[in-house]
Amino acid sequence: MSQELAEPVAKDSLPVAVVKALRPTQWSKQVFLLAALFFSLEFKNWDSVLRAAWGIGAFCLVSSTGYIINDVLDREADAKHPRKRQRPIASGALPVGLAWAEAFAVFVVGMVAAWFLDPWFAAVALTYFANTMLYTLWGKQQVILDIMMISFGFLFRAVAGAVAIGVWISPWLILCAGFLALFLGFNKRRGELVVLSGKAGEHRKNLAEYTTSMLDEFQAITSSGTIISYALYTVLGSPNPLLVLTVPFPLYGVFRFIYLVQKGEDGDPSHLLVRDLPTIATGVLYGVVLVLILLFAPEPLGPGRW
Repeated sequence: MSQELAEPVAKDSLPVAVVKALRPTQWSKQVFLLAALFFSLEFKNWDSVLRAAWGIGAFCLVSSTGYIINDVLDREADAKHPRKRQRPIASGALPVGLAWAEAFAVFVVGMVAAWFLDPWFAAVALTYFANTMLYTLWGKQQVILDIMMISFGFLFRAVAGAVAIGVWISPWLILCAGFLALFLGFNKRRGELVVLSGKAGEHRKNLAEYTTSMLDEFQAITSSGTIISYALYTVLGSPNPLLVLTVPFPLYGVFRFIYLVQKGEDGDPSHLLVRDLPTIATGVLYGVVLVLILLFAPEPLGPGRW
C-alpha cells in the first residue's frame, strides 16, 4: 500500500458528510438538461426557463440518490482509492445506516418533484435511475458496456430537458449528446488508469481490461464524432446558420480535455468543469456567443426542427 493510502483520512463532521454524500460537484452534469432549452429557442420563454430549472433540481436529487447507493456498495473498494477514500461513506464519516436513510429521502423528494413537473419527465428520471442502478450492480464490471451505460445517463439528462419544456426530442440532440457522453466516459476511464498507477485492477477488476493505448483509440473516435456531429448540426439542423461560428468553442474544449487527461488529470468532467479556468472560460464564452446568436434567430423551420 502506498504511503498516501497508509495515512489516515481526516473525517468530516456529520452535517458536512451528509452534504458531501450528495456529491454536489457532480450536479454540473445537469447542464445537459439545458441543451433543449437553448437550441429550441425556448430560453426566450420564462415559463420554459422555470420548468428547466425545476427539472434540474429534481434530477440533482435523483442522481444524488444513485451516488449515495454506489458509495455504500463500493465503500471497501473506495477506501483503497487515493481520491475516493475521502468520500464520507468510505472514510466512515457517514454511517451506512444513515446513508441508506438519506438515499431514500432524497429519492422520494426528487421523484415527487419530477412528477409534479410532468409525469413523463418523472418516467425519464426513473429510467435514468434504473440505468444508474444497473450500472452500479452489474455494468461497472463490464468492459466498454460500462462506458456506454454511463453515456446513457447523459442522454437521459438531455432527453429529460426536452420533456421538461415540452419540445420535440431532436435526433441531433441524441447524436451530439451521445458522442460527447462517450468521449467524456472513455477519457474518465483513461484518467483513472493513470491515477491508480498500475493498480486499477485492485480497485475494480474490469479496469485491468483497459489499456491507455486502447482508450487513446476510443478517445480519437469519440472526439471526432463529437466535433463532427456538432459541426454538422450547426450547418444542417440548427435554427440559425450563424451557429457555425460557435464550433471553435467545443473544438477547443475537446482538445483541452484531452490535454488535461494526458497530463495526468483524473478525467472526471465534473472536477474539470469547476477547477480548470480555461475550460470554465471556454464554457462561458460559448454560452454568451450561443445566446447572442440565438436571440436573433428566426423561428425553427418545419415542425420540431431545432
